[in-house]
Amino acid sequence: NVKVFVVASKLFPQVELTHHFLVYAQPTEAETAVWNQVSAVLEEAHGILAELQSYNGAGQEIREAIQNPGDLALQEKAWNAVCPLVAKLKRFYEFSLRLENALRSLLEALTSPPYAPMQHLEREQALAKQFAEILHFTLSFDELKMTNPAIQNDFSYYRRTISRNRLNNQQLEAENEVNNEMANRMSLFYAEATPMLKTLSNATTKFVSENKTLPIEDTTDCLSTMACVCRVMLETPEYRCRFTNTDTMLFCMRVMVGVIILYDHVHPVGAFAKTSKIDMKGCIKVLKEQPSNSVEGLLNALRYTTRHLNDDSTSKQIRALLQ
Repeated sequence: NVKVFVVASKLFPQVELTHHFLVYAQPTEAETAVWNQVSAVLEEAHGILAELQSYNGAGQEIREAIQNPGDLALQEKAWNAVCPLVAKLKRFYEFSLRLENALRSLLEALTSPPYAPMQHLEREQALAKQFAEILHFTLSFDELKMTNPAIQNDFSYYRRTISRNRLNNQQLEAENEVNNEMANRMSLFYAEATPMLKTLSNATTKFVSENKTLPIEDTTDCLSTMACVCRVMLETPEYRCRFTNTDTMLFCMRVMVGVIILYDHVHPVGAFAKTSKIDMKGCIKVLKEQPSNSVEGLLNALRYTTRHLNDDSTSKQIRALLQ
């Protein structure tokens, strides 16, 4: 725990926010190439969240079109309302692919030999913060997506309209923007309760399976160390008193939950087993102690997006804490 306190103080020295994100540590020369790649993705993440937050959907236009199937003017009005929204959903989906590539670059940098995970987090503080930023964005995106049924409704209406083959030339042009193959991929993406988290979980699992010469512990120890750092930040008065607002606290909670879920997807026995290097009881308790309105959403992420919660190796106490 002494080492964890050292890492926590280095990763979160000021505990202040800029536009909801913790201030970056300056990248070293060795980190610059990966840092620049990930930084470009994170800059776009701000706009993605803003667009999703303001996503109102075309519910009224769709209802009017469905209730009046013979009124071509209402059909066209609904279609014209839905098409730009579907283009926006396509941008979100395509961004998830860029986020996946950024995560892979960070995993490669933070797990490469000869350094141990704790050494990596001490040496590559700027990259460790970017990893935290990605998880913060991911859980923020999924939280907004889960509370916005208009996304699924709009996309379903778009696909139904396409399948009826009642398209004029303008509509055919729109279909080329989101053709059938793209629509299928997007449909699978948005069918997930937490699509961005699912993308990152799959990417982390793929990273481990493709790097067979890299001990799996190099990846899982990196994740468990970050979970421990966040738990320490949340439960230690010395650090918590520096939190100037609830956004900083929420940042730490989202990162902690994010790395727990990735760990649970990658580790053979998961995060909930007695042999896990993550103190799940401590993490769940510290979540429940926080006043944030987002806590229930984070607890739901642990309940429904982990793989090993219902395994026989999970203690009844941990299950009870999450009920």
